[in-house]
Amino acid sequence: MADSTSPFADFQDSPIVAQAEKEVVVNQYSYTERDVILYNLGIGATETQLQWTYEGAEDFSALPTFGVIPQFSASSSLSLDWLPDFDLTKLLHGEQYLSIKAPIPTNGDLVNSARILEVLDKGNAAAVTIIVETREKHSEEVIFENQSTVFVRGSGGFGGRRTGNDRGSATAPNTPPERAPDAIIEEKTHTSQAALYRLNGDINPLHVGNLLYSHMTDESLTLHDTQILPEFAAIGGFDKPILHGLCSMGIAGKHVLQAFGPFQDIKVRFSGIVYPGETLVTEMWKEGSKVVFITKVQERDAVVLSSAGASLTKKAATGAKL
Repeated sequence: MADSTSPFADFQDSPIVAQAEKEVVVNQYSYTERDVILYNLGIGATETQLQWTYEGAEDFSALPTFGVIPQFSASSSLSLDWLPDFDLTKLLHGEQYLSIKAPIPTNGDLVNSARILEVLDKGNAAAVTIIVETREKHSEEVIFENQSTVFVRGSGGFGGRRTGNDRGSATAPNTPPERAPDAIIEEKTHTSQAALYRLNGDINPLHVGNLLYSHMTDESLTLHDTQILPEFAAIGGFDKPILHGLCSMGIAGKHVLQAFGPFQDIKVRFSGIVYPGETLVTEMWKEGSKVVFITKVQERDAVVLSSAGASLTKKAATGAKL
């Protein structure tokens, strides 16, 4: 079925998918310590945590989930117009996976390469996974790999695979064990958090074409517009702006780091929404070298991140903590 001339061809892919998999978007992302601090603040770092908020600190560093930021413009530039009956308003951000391949520079020039990794025909919807490899521009060392899965309702029926491949940590179910969590961290977000977090790169008030900051609930879709403009929040069925899913992911990743130490990858499923000002509670279970976790909104007892897990570095897995 697939065009064998594509370097990423899968024999089960339909021709329309095989053609789409040929597109590769390459762009550059340059940043400074200021951008790192802005991101760290955006996911709740405070003025007392100088390692994350003061560039002069001896141990100054980017929080691990900073890796979702450099790849944004590349992944959002890939076209999905080839999908049947494609409608941006029916696009849902379902899952995000980040692998940290090398120490994160606190400034530098990175190069992103984005392409479609997998497309599934779910009958009444399409599931599209985009992969972005981020390298240091000069050394060409791989720093990050991101996999972002979006669901597009009403765009199925094009043929091809219905079930995805096992991609290891990127597709792991991460089911919490039936015991009390090994660690729980609570953190109250602030009412201006969405307004701050959007300065990490998504500043268009309409956010047309955005693949990474759309959010999924059980029945409703809200575009990133709902995270800053009340009038756009109403489009998604909400009475006020909501927090970015990737911001919630960053906060949860910070909790894993604080409880168990550095991790080399993290994966989440976006299962609900967070209103700025609500309290996030991350419940964590250490299972060997992996931390399985869920994140809830305390005020509504609602799960917002599920099927979530982080693979600890070798040092952290043996018991080291920050």
